[in-house]
Amino acid sequence: MKSHHIAEAPVEEENEINLTPMLDVVFIMLIFFIVTASFIKEAGIDVNRPDAPVTESKPEDANILVAITATDEIWIDRRLIDPRAVRANIERLHAENPKGSVVIQASRRSTNKMLVTVMDASRQAGVYSISIADNRE
Repeated sequence: MKSHHIAEAPVEEENEINLTPMLDVVFIMLIFFIVTASFIKEAGIDVNRPDAPVTESKPEDANILVAITATDEIWIDRRLIDPRAVRANIERLHAENPKGSVVIQASRRSTNKMLVTVMDASRQAGVYSISIADNRE
């Protein structure tokens, strides 16, 4: 008996995974994360710090020395000054020595309010170079 061998068409099985949709999803997620990451802003305050070589050699006699005593009295140029007249005195002394800076020597028992008052008066007088000297009282 003659057997007829019927040639069957080979059936191709789909055994490969199509990766195109997964790559599309990955790229969409990548774009999403890049766009959202640019909107994140960290909380905090901006601090203006001076650079390291900010101190110049200035003559000591050009500095305006402001002393604050333990009882919140303000002394400028060896004279007792009213807190409202600090700005005028610093303006006058700064006009005499434009390169001078303000050096505040505050007592440890003086209040912070008086120190800030003198610093504000110095800035209003146009002197932005303010130093605080250590006073071991």
